[in-house]
Amino acid sequence: MSSHPVNEPILNYAPGSDERKALKTEINRQMSEVIEIPCIVNGKEIYTNNTVTQVIPHNHGHILANVHLAGRSEMESACTSAVKAQSGWIDMGLEGRASIFERCADLLAGDWRMKVNAATMLNQSKTAFQAEIDAACELIDFWRFNVYYTRQFHDQFQPLVSPEGIANTTEIRPLEGFVLAITPFNFSSIAGNLPSAPALVGCTALWKPSRNSYYSNYMLMLLMMEAGLPPGVINFLPGSGAEITEVALSNPDFAGVHFTGSTTVFQGLWQRVAEALPSLKGYPRVVGETGGKDFVVAHPDCDRQGLLVALLRGAFEYQGQKCSAASRAYIPQSVWSSINGDLISEIKKIKMGDCSDFSNFMTAVIDKRAFDKITGYIGRAKERDCCEIVVGGGSDDSTGWFIEPTIIVTSNPQSESMVQEIFGPVLTVYVYEDNDFEDVLELCDKSSPYALTGSIFATSEENIQKAYEALRFTAGNFYINDKPTGAVVGQQPFGGARASGTNDKAGGPLNLLRWISPRSVKRANIPFHDWTYPFMDKD
Repeated sequence: MSSHPVNEPILNYAPGSDERKALKTEINRQMSEVIEIPCIVNGKEIYTNNTVTQVIPHNHGHILANVHLAGRSEMESACTSAVKAQSGWIDMGLEGRASIFERCADLLAGDWRMKVNAATMLNQSKTAFQAEIDAACELIDFWRFNVYYTRQFHDQFQPLVSPEGIANTTEIRPLEGFVLAITPFNFSSIAGNLPSAPALVGCTALWKPSRNSYYSNYMLMLLMMEAGLPPGVINFLPGSGAEITEVALSNPDFAGVHFTGSTTVFQGLWQRVAEALPSLKGYPRVVGETGGKDFVVAHPDCDRQGLLVALLRGAFEYQGQKCSAASRAYIPQSVWSSINGDLISEIKKIKMGDCSDFSNFMTAVIDKRAFDKITGYIGRAKERDCCEIVVGGGSDDSTGWFIEPTIIVTSNPQSESMVQEIFGPVLTVYVYEDNDFEDVLELCDKSSPYALTGSIFATSEENIQKAYEALRFTAGNFYINDKPTGAVVGQQPFGGARASGTNDKAGGPLNLLRWISPRSVKRANIPFHDWTYPFMDKD
């Protein structure tokens, strides 16, 4: 049995540190070139000449790459390659597959760390710290912990009983066929994990990266290939999500989908999977993590400074572009009166700009579509009598898609920005009367269709327990006296229910179990030679 891995240590990139110097050097190197990103099908690079550019969100005039988009031909070839590759991939055995992904983790922890971090900073506008905890540490952890969990499955799921003369065993098989991995822009770690987790247990994959993270995701594909990933096991297909879904679902060997993205897209995808069932070999596994309207509920007896820091970090790190970001807060009047001045003052200190300036806490949102959506929410809030913007509210898209960290205070707990997912640096606060705590817990539970993350701030164990029970189904990841972001692989497996997804918990064994299809095997060591039974004997 392998030893339990430990979480990858986080580098701090302090002034004068070797890692700070190395990262800045790599950022400058990547900014000095424009690369061509191909599709990768069966291990081969395919340049389709149907290209789009990949730009830097905080400097959208700067092109990082020309990306060659997959068409139907490349997608169909990828399906064929994935199906053909599975037999050899299974024959390699778990230890062979595990060694490749352990090698991936070692490469990312070593020579590839700065390359992938710099790519994530430039492609997705992350600060050095946000890139480090995502693109390096979390993905290293995914690969190492996934291997550890998978190695346990054989022993954990063997039958408890084998009567004399019979040997009962369970074979831990993968799903038969390929998995379509549709990945988001906001976490390079998720992008790397979604195709590789099913691959570890023996599936093959089609990887459809987000249009906003082709550049960093391509770096991860190259890393996996350097680690020894065989051709056809994971096929990299930048292109149309609708088209790749259509092609995948028209193939009888489609075995499942591993998805992170919007609730609307996931619901539509699930419907299309159901419609395709008559032409498929089996019932596909559908695993998805989607939206969130993540909450912070404070009790009057809470630690007020702790709450302030949690609101600031939880709402505004990575520009609020985390599915777990604090987006709505329920704060008692006495607490809000005591912290709002300091909170506003601290938010005004936040620096925003280029990711290569390490003094910046925030950078830009991902693209113009996101910029327009988020500023639309802010603009409508400015016009509503029930809403007041107490800090932020400004924006500028002349150089990059920058939006100030914004707090809206509302007197209507059902106002638009209080209940709808925004996915940007906007926190809406509902201030309630101090004695209405239990009513607010019910309000929090019923105000949103999502159930991803949330937190309770309270000192009294009695009040913590009240929130724990009242909000049982309101969050798949629940935090007590902490911000609702920052789940760590092996510590807080991540996922939500309701409209937030299937809650299959990436970063733990439950997600990996979704990609196996066990076979129960009975071996009769003493075969029966008589077909009759004792009850048939004459009296």
